[in-house]
Amino acid sequence: MSLDETAKDPGYKLLKSYQPYPDVSDELLDPDGQVRPVWRPFLNHLNSLTSDEITDRFARGNQYLNDAGVYFRQYGQDGAHEREWPLSHIPVVISEDDWTIIAQGLVQRAELLEHVVADLYGKNSLVSEGYLPAGLVAESPEWQRPLVGISPKSGHHLHFLAFEIGRGPDGRWWVLSDRAQAPSGAGFALENRVATGRVFNEFFAKANVHRLAGFFRRFRDHLVDLRDETDSRVSILTPGPLNDTYFEHAYIARYLGFMLLEGEDLSVQDGRLMVRTVAGLKPVSVLWRRLDTAWSDPVELNESSHIGTPGLVQAVRQGSVTMVNALGTGILETRALLAFLPRISEHLLGESLKLPNVATWWCGEEGTRTYVKEHAETMMFSPALSTALPFSSAQTDFIGRDFGKFHKGILETWIDSQSQNLVAQEAVTLSTTPAYQDGLLVPRPMSLRVFLARTSDGWEVMSGGFARIGRSEDASAIAMQAGGSAADVWIVGSKTPKQETLLHQTESPFFKSQAGALPSRAADNLFWLGRYVERAEGAVRLLRAYHTRLLETADPEAPLVAQTADFLESVGVAPTSAPPIPEGLCAMLQSAVVSASKVRDRFSVDGWLALNDLAQTANGAKRAMRSDADVPRAMGLLLRKITGFSGLVHENMYRFTGWRFLSIGRALERAHRMADLLSVFTAPDAPEGSLELLLEVGDSAMSMSRRYAVSLSKATVLDLLAMDPKNPRSVMYQLTDMKEHISVLPDADEHGYLSDLARSVLQAHTALAIATAETLTPEALADLRDQIGYLSVELTDAYIR
Repeated sequence: MSLDETAKDPGYKLLKSYQPYPDVSDELLDPDGQVRPVWRPFLNHLNSLTSDEITDRFARGNQYLNDAGVYFRQYGQDGAHEREWPLSHIPVVISEDDWTIIAQGLVQRAELLEHVVADLYGKNSLVSEGYLPAGLVAESPEWQRPLVGISPKSGHHLHFLAFEIGRGPDGRWWVLSDRAQAPSGAGFALENRVATGRVFNEFFAKANVHRLAGFFRRFRDHLVDLRDETDSRVSILTPGPLNDTYFEHAYIARYLGFMLLEGEDLSVQDGRLMVRTVAGLKPVSVLWRRLDTAWSDPVELNESSHIGTPGLVQAVRQGSVTMVNALGTGILETRALLAFLPRISEHLLGESLKLPNVATWWCGEEGTRTYVKEHAETMMFSPALSTALPFSSAQTDFIGRDFGKFHKGILETWIDSQSQNLVAQEAVTLSTTPAYQDGLLVPRPMSLRVFLARTSDGWEVMSGGFARIGRSEDASAIAMQAGGSAADVWIVGSKTPKQETLLHQTESPFFKSQAGALPSRAADNLFWLGRYVERAEGAVRLLRAYHTRLLETADPEAPLVAQTADFLESVGVAPTSAPPIPEGLCAMLQSAVVSASKVRDRFSVDGWLALNDLAQTANGAKRAMRSDADVPRAMGLLLRKITGFSGLVHENMYRFTGWRFLSIGRALERAHRMADLLSVFTAPDAPEGSLELLLEVGDSAMSMSRRYAVSLSKATVLDLLAMDPKNPRSVMYQLTDMKEHISVLPDADEHGYLSDLARSVLQAHTALAIATAETLTPEALADLRDQIGYLSVELTDAYIR
């Protein structure tokens, strides 16, 4: 069916204005203007939907990504901020036969790159025999001299690769860039698949689209097999939450069951790489790094790095850790290397590249430079040592014709002056693929990112990946930082693909693995997450009580109102400042979000979304409040959301050590705050109504009426809120909870003796257990408050530092 016939066919109404770019290959239409066979079933399905149905389905996919918390960090003049993942809902559809050709070419290229990087850090014969210019290697910031002569423990430098590929005007696929440093995007490919699968759920289920889970399972199993011994660990090394792809790091760590670590979590002891955990140092023998080599070790590489691990290179040198990928492999991303790979392939592999890279010329050779100057207006120029992606927002590329139009001969002169540090490449015209815009399909430029993983059976190509889609006809705008979007890639076969999951299916007996080690930094963030959330809840309860009484008296100088305001100010949430919802409360919730963001691999998606919603609700209420009269209702809403989040975490979080640190933080904060409140509002000079306020803030008014037959008194309030072991709001209840959690932490019992932390919490618990309402004076309560507060210091000394 030709394009003209397609436009007339009501079954293809979405294509009525689909006009491919001149002299550009298109994924949907073949050179004769016919819809490619692999696209027809999907196009038939899409055309069977009404515009409203398509809109609703796209919204379903967007809602999934929003609920899953998928984002990427965008950088602009106003700084960095999180942006919703820009999904292009129409997948890129490729036939199984075409993909087989691509996969074969990329596997060959992966083997070639392994040989090249092994030579550059080994015999260096490619330079000595003239296949590579010495200057391109020696001057590259990605070539790390401290790593020369080090053989990887696993026997391979490369374990996980990505290739940026595009289809040229002649229909052939070309490699645009090799990504070997710390390839990103595999996690986003998974999320694209889930979201797009939900958009087209009925069709996807029967469309013979190859699945992705088996690829990740086999790669995970390979990494596990690389361990030294069963008690060593496979971990993922991340630069941290400020990295633009941190979401993916946390997602992959959670998906594969690996620890997500930052440089400060690791230590090198006697040449072995160890992770600092609450149970002491534990060995890490496989590290999948997601940060650049130069930043990984401030001792031997970049001394200004604050995100690396001192001594990491020495651990690699001594063979105690397998790096994925090996340190120094960023040299393979050097733009100029593309000019030499075809000849190097003939030399090392004895065969031509099955999937050629975009034509590239290094201008440092006179003959090549002459050719480049003769064809300069059709070429793209960039620094020879650049490792930036083509068409990225960070590119420094430009087209010769744009440079040369200013003055005749200026381009040739510039090429001569910059020759050693300059590469020229064929000005690539990317193929187009359908995108949905204003109710119709339109062609947009695209490139594919394809992933390869080394498994026990050799290199395996992910049956898919993700596509970068341009926002306009301009191919330079396909990068997401430049406003581009991402699409799923469907590899479609003729048979129903094997259903695979990340888990092995077996009928053999099983055994339970030991609980995973908890890095000290993760324990610290979970502990403070518990504290910040509980601190915010306490502030919300007290703010509601304050504003309720202020509305009743209309007098901010009334004794109880004024004392409550003083107490709130002492804990950082002064109610007298504008707006009525204090900045201090929003800061508490933001601190909780920051703590949770640093342990996203250990945090459920629902918990993360609930916490963010809580913080956003507080900020929204802060902006919406018109007067103090609106505050009690807003506090009630926040209180329900806080308790909902706490209940969600408590019910869903597995009872590993991390849950205990979160619970300890929550219990310590509640006990500390209640002891503080009691010391102030049970004092002899406390204003009238203080006891009622304590019961309200402690959510114990109903318990008081049922528990005690006598009238309200200081003694009954102290008994209920300080000493009652069955009241979850009492100090005693929280101390009991802390004592139980601490008793099962690592090293809580040292050779039959309690640790300092276990002893301190027992002392506080015992002191309160033998107290009476008469002995719990304000001074005694203040001492108890300080004793509880010091438990935080002791916990940090024991498990965090």
